[in-house]
Amino acid sequence: MKKLKKATKYSKFEWKKAPDVKVRIIKLVKDLEIDYIKPHSVYAYRSANSKTRAYARIWGLSRLWQEVLAVRPTYIIEVLSQHFDNLPDKEKDKVILHELTHIPKNFSGALVAHTHRKKGSFHDKLDTLIEQYFEKYNR
Repeated sequence: MKKLKKATKYSKFEWKKAPDVKVRIIKLVKDLEIDYIKPHSVYAYRSANSKTRAYARIWGLSRLWQEVLAVRPTYIIEVLSQHFDNLPDKEKDKVILHELTHIPKNFSGALVAHTHRKKGSFHDKLDTLIEQYFEKYNR
């Protein structure tokens, strides 16, 4: 895998497919039985030279775009190489689980906000997934 360049003041923003992240997504969805997520409709990209402090972001394709382009609901998980790539594997998985938690159960292309206040809030769901993850992988 070719490494992306580190950001400098005049660096160009870069995007690359992230097959290693896609493999992690598929494994997590399968192993943790997150059955409402369709991994074939979740894409993984790695970016470099972004100014954000985030480790990763998720992008959803809104219903209008789906209709105009005649495509199914789709999500993109973008990992920011300058922050994500140096994390230990378990931390990478936690970051990916965080992003997957933004996908609603109806897999519509919309995103669940951090401030979602209904029963089973965003943070409750994330905590449950991380608990399941540690039960599965810390045997």
